[in-house]
Amino acid sequence: MGRGDKRTEKGKRFKGSHGNTRQKSPNRKTRHAAKKAPTKK
Repeated sequence: MGRGDKRTEKGKRFKGSHGNTRQKSPNRKTRHAAKKAPTKK
């Protein structure tokens, strides 16, 4: 279980791949974000 193990976060960093262990953007928590209704002035 080290750099060669593609199931761990360290192995994914070494290979440069993404998945459940290492998501592409960590600031996106949900898949479908609720859109705000545009406010009328």
